[in-house]
Amino acid sequence: MRSLWTIRILFLSLCIVAGFEVSQVEPDWIAGGVWGCMIGFGLGALCVALDEMLKGFSLRAFSAVTFGLALGTLVAGLLDHSALFPEIDSPLRRVVRLGLFLSFGYLGMILAMRSNKEDFSLIIPYVRFASQSKPENLLLLDTSVIIDGRIADLLEANFIDGTLVVPRFVLHELQKIADSNDPVIRARGRRGLDMLARLRHSKRSEVKIHEADFPEETEVDAKLVRLARALGAKLYTNDYNLGKVAELQSVLYVNLNELANALKPVILPGETFSLRVVREGKDRGQGVGYLNDGTMVVINNAQTLIGQQVNVKVLSVLQTGAGIIVFADLKTPAAA
Repeated sequence: MRSLWTIRILFLSLCIVAGFEVSQVEPDWIAGGVWGCMIGFGLGALCVALDEMLKGFSLRAFSAVTFGLALGTLVAGLLDHSALFPEIDSPLRRVVRLGLFLSFGYLGMILAMRSNKEDFSLIIPYVRFASQSKPENLLLLDTSVIIDGRIADLLEANFIDGTLVVPRFVLHELQKIADSNDPVIRARGRRGLDMLARLRHSKRSEVKIHEADFPEETEVDAKLVRLARALGAKLYTNDYNLGKVAELQSVLYVNLNELANALKPVILPGETFSLRVVREGKDRGQGVGYLNDGTMVVINNAQTLIGQQVNVKVLSVLQTGAGIIVFADLKTPAAA
């Protein structure tokens, strides 16, 4: 943003100088250098104001508007030269001609803005424009995913690939969390910055800091959804609510918590496996162990085997709000 205003100030300065020079070369047009500077500044300020008004207006949209305007002008020209209007030069004819060009130019721009690339095949039948380069796969990261860190493991394991996009406003949020007075929150923020540094130094991924911002949006989540739509990127998050908002707005997203749950192995009654008993259970005689994915296994008659590796047989599986709890019987102790 600072560099943008530097360019604008330079442009205004050049406009002032140009206005002064015009007043010196053509004094009949502009009387006096002061008026020349003022007119130059006014024209430059008008261009800057138009620039602010067109913020968010992409090059694709500009191309569509230009095409629509040209098509509308062509239709208006055909009607103007048709036999619908008498070939007379009169004020009424000029009004009709102006109305034709304004109306069809406006309609052409609106229709082009509302159309997609497939609609242009109606104008040029049997022609398809194929991209000569592979489309860029953009992965937009939110704050929770960066702090979580599992995205780095997925990249290094080649489960996902693409260009990681971290918006500047997400980076500011991470810095704000890292500067918190709460030690727990501060530790999370510093972990996020460390993970971001790890991603930037990884050879398997490219990280881009995106400068886009949406000042009219006050919430980071709303900015993320809008940026994902603008870039055509897939949003990566751990926030359930953000994912649902993205889904409602037709934005592709991946929730890493849902992905982790989907990848957990399915455990059925009757299966046997080996694990270590790490602590006592809630009821008498029970021992508790954990699978590699963190699933808790409650083992009957294993209280005296804490610290040992045992073989167990699954009795039942209980789904709770916090996850899955497996209940098992002690089979035969494995060799410690």
